Amino acid sequence: MAAKQARRRGSPSGTIWWERLHYFEVQQEVLLSTIRELVEIESPSDNKPATDRIGQLLAEKFSAVGGHARTHRATDFGDNVQIDFPGRQKIPPVLLLGHFDTVYPLGTLPTMPCRVADGRLYGPGVLDMKSGIAVMLHAIQALQSWLGELPRPVTVFLVSDEEVGSYSSRAITEALARESAAVFVLEPAGPRGAVKTARKGVGEYTLRVQGVAAHAGLDPGKGHSAIVELARQITALWKLNDLRRGLSVNPGVIRGGTRTNVIAAEATVEIDVRIKKAQQARLLDRKMRSLKAFDKRCKLSIEGGVNRLPMERNAGVASLYKKARALAAHIDWELEEAAVGGGSDGNFTAGIGIPTLDGMGGFGEGAHAVHEHIVISELPRRALLLAGMIEAG
Repeated sequence: MAAKQARRRGSPSGTIWWERLHYFEVQQEVLLSTIRELVEIESPSDNKPATDRIGQLLAEKFSAVGGHARTHRATDFGDNVQIDFPGRQKIPPVLLLGHFDTVYPLGTLPTMPCRVADGRLYGPGVLDMKSGIAVMLHAIQALQSWLGELPRPVTVFLVSDEEVGSYSSRAITEALARESAAVFVLEPAGPRGAVKTARKGVGEYTLRVQGVAAHAGLDPGKGHSAIVELARQITALWKLNDLRRGLSVNPGVIRGGTRTNVIAAEATVEIDVRIKKAQQARLLDRKMRSLKAFDKRCKLSIEGGVNRLPMERNAGVASLYKKARALAAHIDWELEEAAVGGGSDGNFTAGIGIPTLDGMGGFGEGAHAVHEHIVISELPRRALLLAGMIEAG
């Protein structure tokens, strides 16, 4: 505490940052209340009425603090929500990117209620990533309170289908990013509260095998099993893994056959792939599509590909991290960076060359799990960091 007080006395800029942190500490319960409100509105990706409900609420909340809301209609998923804020400087905006869909089916709240325990807030989607959306809202409000208006234009884009591939929103995300100076992704923080400066690319493939059916007892020799062929293909697929180079291939879901006494005519495997470098996508795709049947009477077909190229730690990403680290240092926070295996919509924006900093949302554990939670005491400095990065540009 003495060191902090000395820093307040000796550095005007340091004093401002401690005062701003105190502002968010005072506002912590209000911020927490906003998060709880969002968590208690269930919004699974596959339920359009549910996602539209929370999307409309968020449009209203951001409009209430001076934003101009625009709804991008979607058919198969919830509508996506864009909110534009003017700023003092007439320069390109920063894009705040997030999603309000969750992986939890409708009706999860009764068995996984939103609750506070041991300094943590639990609930479906609280970490991934409704706390991040609340941080956006309160950081914008704080800048307006401190400065009278936002120092620069800000675009908020909230997506309804990130958890299932962002198919309705990707083109809009990339278009908005191209108009922006930088992108801040409010996905959960990394280990020890780190921001994320690299993410693996993500893809999905489906391999189908067409075999020849036969009676397993009467004519076993006339059949050509799609299941046996698929098993051999899965063994071949597993050999494509190169973990040392950050490439992984995981046959995750298999289906096949109709009855135990029928040699299977069809079998399918769904495959998750992760890549560390963009150039790995083409090489992996070529290998996937060059698979040959071991049994020449079986036919293979494959579809899919890499949906999200990697978010690589390039010069633009590194520059944003340097700014964030310098801002955090004002409050004695040694902000770390992390590279992670999961993908986000930040992969899209970084993939088209827009400086992107990810993992700026809530800090906690258990994303997509029954113990999903955020650490409440970390909320003030997460909000402070975002406010500072908006101001720094």
